Amino acid sequence: MENFIQTLAIYALPVIFAITLHEAAHGYVARHFGDPTAWQLGRISLNPLRHIDLVGTIVLPVLLLVSHAGFLFGWAKPVPVDFGRLRKPKQDMLWVAAAGPAANLLMALGWAMLLKLDILLPEHAYSVPLAEMARAGIEVNAVLMLLNLLPIPPLDGGRIAVSLLPPKAAWRYSQLERYGFIILLALLFFGGLDYILTPLRWYFLFFIKAIFAL
Repeated sequence: MENFIQTLAIYALPVIFAITLHEAAHGYVARHFGDPTAWQLGRISLNPLRHIDLVGTIVLPVLLLVSHAGFLFGWAKPVPVDFGRLRKPKQDMLWVAAAGPAANLLMALGWAMLLKLDILLPEHAYSVPLAEMARAGIEVNAVLMLLNLLPIPPLDGGRIAVSLLPPKAAWRYSQLERYGFIILLALLFFGGLDYILTPLRWYFLFFIKAIFAL
């Protein structure tokens, strides 16, 4: 029980920031390209309480921690985006969708910088927990970024694919969105996500370690 509480304390901030800033980034970029829906609803915010989803932000990550799953992920309340209000809906959709994974990439780099700084500084009382939290931040953001880049609507990668495809193919591909959550759950429970994400995560973490000499 004590180990679980320690693990929960280490992962809490990285998970909350990874999920909420991911969603806030979508809203911010949507506003930039002409859709103020998220801004009008107060969803372009760094306040986690505006983004937390009971199941996706709290219950699922805790269950994955308890079950010692191979990776940790979750979701927040989706930021509302009215693609019809974007100035160039099909083109701008790419940037709105890519904003979330881009935010996770920046956060992973930020946590890596913090880890490197912690290693370089003289050892202090918080050296070990800070290093563990930084490692958790890198890991969580890596998984969330890679997961969302899978080309499955309504994941960000699916929306990016729709944006890049010719109009007729894009419309047909977008129809997968109604089955997207079912496909994702099937991949999760039958081990498909682990099979896909494990090598991608390994290469990404290798890339991070190489950049910062960790």
